[in-house]
Amino acid sequence: MKNIRAAIRDLVRRTGIKHDNSLLGNFHSHNYLRHNARRLEHLASLHLPVAGLSVLEVGAGIGDHSEYYIDRGCKITITDARPQNIRYLRTRYPNCDVQLLDTEHPTALAKAPFAIVHCYGLLYHLANPEQALEFVASQTGKMLFLETCVSFGRDEAINLVEENRFNPTQAQSGTGCRPTRPWLFKKLQSLFEFVYVPKTQPNYEDFPLDWTAPEKHRAELQRAIFIGSREELKNGALTSSLIDLQTRHE
Repeated sequence: MKNIRAAIRDLVRRTGIKHDNSLLGNFHSHNYLRHNARRLEHLASLHLPVAGLSVLEVGAGIGDHSEYYIDRGCKITITDARPQNIRYLRTRYPNCDVQLLDTEHPTALAKAPFAIVHCYGLLYHLANPEQALEFVASQTGKMLFLETCVSFGRDEAINLVEENRFNPTQAQSGTGCRPTRPWLFKKLQSLFEFVYVPKTQPNYEDFPLDWTAPEKHRAELQRAIFIGSREELKNGALTSSLIDLQTRHE
C-alpha cells in the first residue's frame, strides 16, 4: 500500500496536477487580487491606445492581466518561465498563443516585434534586470508597460535580494532585485526613444506618492511604473521627468 501511495504522489508531482491546483491559492489571495485590480484600473486611466494591437505579456503568472488585452481585441502572446504556469495558461486561454519564456535566458520570439510589451510584476523577480530590459526592448515595436518593485534612493543601483524559488509567485532562480528608480529610468532611456512615468499611482499602498520621504511609506514593498515608447506620446497623464511627487489616480 505504501508503495502505491508513493507511486501516486510521484505521478502527481511529475504531472504537476497538485501544484497546478495550488496555483490559485498562491495567485488569488485577497491582497493579490486587490493588487491586480488596482494596477489594471490605473493602466486603463492612462488612456494608452492598445485596442487591436499585438501584445507580448512576459511573466504572466496564471494570466490575470491577459484579459485586459483580450477584451480590447488584441492579438496577445502570453509567456511565463514556469512550466506549471504554462499548463494552466493553455487551459485558461486555449485560443491564445501561450509560450514558455525564461527572461533570465531569453530567446527572440517569432512574432517580434510586438506593438506592446506588458511587463508587470516580473522584473524584480530577476537576477539580471539589465539583460531582461534589453530583451523586452528588442521585442517592443511601440510601447513597453513596466511595473516593478523598486528601492528608495537617488543612486543608480540594482540591489539583488533573495527570494523563495519554490513559491510560484517569486523568482524562479531564487534571486530577485529591487533597483532604484534612477537606475531604471536611465537604463530605459538607453533603450527607448522616449521614457515616461505616470503622474499618478495606483490606489494601492505599495505605490509611494513621495519618493523623497521613505519614512512615510508604511508598506513592506514599494512599486513604480514606467512607459518606454518608440514615439513621443502626447499624454497629459504622463511626464518625461522622474518626478518625486505623485498623486492617486481618480
